[in-house]
Amino acid sequence: MIEQSVALQDDLSEKVGIFLSIDHSYKDIENFFLKNYHKEYQEDKLVDFIKINGEFGEGGGQIIRSAITLSCITKQPIHIENIRKKRKVPGLKPQHLTAIKILKKISNSKVIGDEIGSTELKFIPGQIENSKLFEDVGTAGSISLILQVLIPVVAISQKKLELTIKGGTDVQWSPTIDYTHHVLKEAYSRMGIQFSFELKKRGYYPKGNGEIDLKINPSIIRAISFSKRKTTQAKIVSTLSKISFKKIESEIMKIKEKLTKEDFLVEVEIKEQEALDSGASLLIYSIDENSIIGIDALYDKKTQRFKLDYNKFLDDQSVDGNLADMLVVPASLAEGKTTFEVKEITKHLETNLFVTSKITGCKYGIGRLSNGFEVIIEGISYPSIK
Repeated sequence: MIEQSVALQDDLSEKVGIFLSIDHSYKDIENFFLKNYHKEYQEDKLVDFIKINGEFGEGGGQIIRSAITLSCITKQPIHIENIRKKRKVPGLKPQHLTAIKILKKISNSKVIGDEIGSTELKFIPGQIENSKLFEDVGTAGSISLILQVLIPVVAISQKKLELTIKGGTDVQWSPTIDYTHHVLKEAYSRMGIQFSFELKKRGYYPKGNGEIDLKINPSIIRAISFSKRKTTQAKIVSTLSKISFKKIESEIMKIKEKLTKEDFLVEVEIKEQEALDSGASLLIYSIDENSIIGIDALYDKKTQRFKLDYNKFLDDQSVDGNLADMLVVPASLAEGKTTFEVKEITKHLETNLFVTSKITGCKYGIGRLSNGFEVIIEGISYPSIK
């Protein structure tokens, strides 16, 4: 039951819809919309861009991923400025460029500013085609983050993609490939999005060189509602390369013991999978008809522990924070309302909701619950994807 919500109807653009949030700065929204739309000639053709300030909100890669994904699906040209401007190393990174490069190929898009370190990008989408490709990030850049772009674009556009891609499968600041396989795949499947992949090789920092074979199929998306987790079943999946199996096993058993004390029935799977670099990753997840919750972590070779926040798994919720981010784009385009509950509204989620509503015109609301928040996204049932 929603206990409190604050409504903010933005009158700066019909594209925004309704924003319900707690402690949101209206000044931030006004700055975001400054010079929001503009027209310019590209090869003697007048192009109507949506202009996006990449500094807005969390100011990171999520803005880029959501914007280019929705640009491809809705055929709306976008112009992003100040990309990752507040980061230690500003601008586009290799995984951003690989995603943009693939989209450019499969959609015949025109792109300006697709260079390492670029803080400005213009993306003019074309028609998406069925494709079969091979790509190499060239670093340990995250494969999982690239898939967050490609899967919705291809599936929702009702096209096919077969892709072999090399890069990082288990790297910092990104979901692990196991999270993508066990958590994201389950959630997207419930929303009608169909994809599969085969892991050929793990890739850790700094060399990467992990590899997967990906298949994305035409899909018809649907809204979905998540509610409180009911299951007490949990699974731990851990993989390692060039690290002592006994050390990893010892850490996993400590984690299992903690979860067992919280009344979870825990299944454990530990695998050695060869990679160029040493490394290990961990995923804890639980799935039932109401909820999908997962947290992952990398093994810190200095402390010889997994960097893990147990509370993010133990909290009584319906989806985890990372998954909440990934549900926003497909939910904005589906017919009907998608609902889920989270422990907190992160800057990532708030930014993603706002940018998505700005491009699609979907409406969304955030209501305060006794132990968290409920997020409601009313999709627009975009006509080109029916």
